[in-house]
Amino acid sequence: MTSYSLPVPAEPPTAAPMTVYTVASGDLRLSANVTGWPTQEQLEADLTAAVNALGWQVQRGHPFSLEKGHGFIDSQRAGIEVFKAIPRDAPLIVVEAVWQYSHHVLAGLRSHRGPILIVANWSGEFPGLVGLLNLAGSLTKARVPYSVLWSEDFTDEWAREGLKTWLETGELVHDESHVRDLPPLPASPETELGRALAVQLATEKAVIGVFDEGCMGMYNAIFDDELINPLGIYKERLSQSTLVAEMARVSDEEAYAVRRWLDEAGMTFHTGTDEATELTEQQLLSQFKMYIAALRLADDYGLDAVGIQYQQGLKDTVPASDLAEGLLNNVQRPPVLSRDGSRELYAGAALPHFNEVDEGVAVDSLITNRLWTAMGLDPATTLHDIRWGERYGDDFVWVFEISGSVPASHHGGYDKSYSMRQPPMYFPLGGGTLSGVSKPGEIVWSRVFIMAGVLHVDLGRGTVVELPAEETERRLAATTPQWPIMHAVLHGVGRDQLMARHKANHVNVAYAPDAATADRALRAKAAMFAELGVRVHLCGAVNEQVLG
Repeated sequence: MTSYSLPVPAEPPTAAPMTVYTVASGDLRLSANVTGWPTQEQLEADLTAAVNALGWQVQRGHPFSLEKGHGFIDSQRAGIEVFKAIPRDAPLIVVEAVWQYSHHVLAGLRSHRGPILIVANWSGEFPGLVGLLNLAGSLTKARVPYSVLWSEDFTDEWAREGLKTWLETGELVHDESHVRDLPPLPASPETELGRALAVQLATEKAVIGVFDEGCMGMYNAIFDDELINPLGIYKERLSQSTLVAEMARVSDEEAYAVRRWLDEAGMTFHTGTDEATELTEQQLLSQFKMYIAALRLADDYGLDAVGIQYQQGLKDTVPASDLAEGLLNNVQRPPVLSRDGSRELYAGAALPHFNEVDEGVAVDSLITNRLWTAMGLDPATTLHDIRWGERYGDDFVWVFEISGSVPASHHGGYDKSYSMRQPPMYFPLGGGTLSGVSKPGEIVWSRVFIMAGVLHVDLGRGTVVELPAEETERRLAATTPQWPIMHAVLHGVGRDQLMARHKANHVNVAYAPDAATADRALRAKAAMFAELGVRVHLCGAVNEQVLG
């Protein structure tokens, strides 16, 4: 009888009493990890002091790497190895002061059996809050229980009490009373429109083009076909190499024509000659070729929306995609002809772009585009990171910020938009943004997410406010000054309520000309989502006119 040497799994280590273990998920890009490490180190010191003050000890789950110059988990494999040495039933804190790739720790968190807490510092310097929200959304999709907590330095009573509660009970529950399920909607023109558009979408179907899935570890942003096909939405899976190949077919003359159009529209480009640190004409030329190539490929495949991953791979090949993305999202944009020059592609229409191939944004933007167009509104939509925020006057004003892919109409036009070189830390080959300060006005905000295996959407209302120029500059300097910024006040939603509830790093926004129209658009959007079978939740203060 043949015998085999059978593998014997290693015995998991035993948790030490009154000890909490910590891990830090980081970026895949070495430059980002090294730059963000001092801020991460300070957050871990602050958290450790708070834990120690409550009578507990902290055991870091992985060491600082002298060779790499940081102490982050920087790959999925590294994360798997780290979790082998962490007791599976121990209380575990994922500490985040920077943007993180959720899949670096997802394998370990899926199999962890002890309580999990995600913490972040309340700071805009690096996207730690954005990283927390992404990991929270990813764990929600994965059905892994967790809690969340945030603080400037973990010396405030609110954070200390929250930490104490979690250490003692393994759970921390925040106030989510601002969320309510959508009640039955009364008959109205908006309800009728939303339902009719839902039937049309489910019957006639739409195609979204995905240029490589799974950007930056955003597990929460991958929507399985089984969830979106019943809505009538199907994926065309494309490779970013196809985009680069198509860019090579675009002539310099065509790219220069895009630049001339934008110059005539009044857009400002902050250019220089140093490829390593400044925005150059060659970088812009490449970005304009990407814009043209994306439209031609979208036409080839009959796409209704498109998402470019950009980050890993493409970032080492061509300049940033953000300028092209912002142009695609706007109704008024440089005209692009088919390859044979016989027709203009997507003439007089925005081609919704879902930044970082976030498929929750794809579903949302597609629906928003159809609704806003049918209502005669500007359908330009975009996503923002929920980056940070502070009180200003009587309001808590959020900093919504994304890497430069905002449509010009959100700034008030191309003459109020500008382009700056992307930070070398994230974008080694440069490229410009489509930046500006979002105009004051009424918005509908939303997020489509996966929870308990089904699609949900949170819907709410907000107002974009105008802050003094010096306050805007202060907020930009405290975050990423090259990127477009929105000063958002969310109706009836507190700072901690949004952080506790939101299941993604991104939030979708679309403008309406006034409050009454925004309320009607929200009603239509709720009706369309509900008709499609998505579970709809209203968040915050929603005008009773929305509900009839």
